[in-house]
Amino acid sequence: MPYPSDFKYTKEHEWIKAEGKYATIGITTYAQDSLGDIVFVDLPKVGAELTVGKVFGSVESVKAVSDLYAPASGTVKEVNTALTTAPEKINQDAHAAWMVKLELKDPGELNALLSAADYEKFVSEEGGH
Repeated sequence: MPYPSDFKYTKEHEWIKAEGKYATIGITTYAQDSLGDIVFVDLPKVGAELTVGKVFGSVESVKAVSDLYAPASGTVKEVNTALTTAPEKINQDAHAAWMVKLELKDPGELNALLSAADYEKFVSEEGGH
């Protein structure tokens, strides 16, 4: 399964795509596959401060509720409100169904994240795809 090479990844299965001082965050295809049918998404409000490694929301599926962990610190600038009424968009295309957009506090934090190749290796070792 190809993971976009312009994204960075966390071991908690979030992706982040940085564009200058802004970044878009979502969950990976592997995460949505593991969760099954997503029925609810709890996301922060615009203006919320995210801290790298801390919970910023959750995704609920028919199987479980999973916390979302911030891959970077920053201020939420936009929330994908379409996911509130149509959380299944994440199951349809997890890499297109972004959750939040933020203004990065320290773009250097992204250097600690996994590349697409490293993430693919990580999920294959975890028993993934």
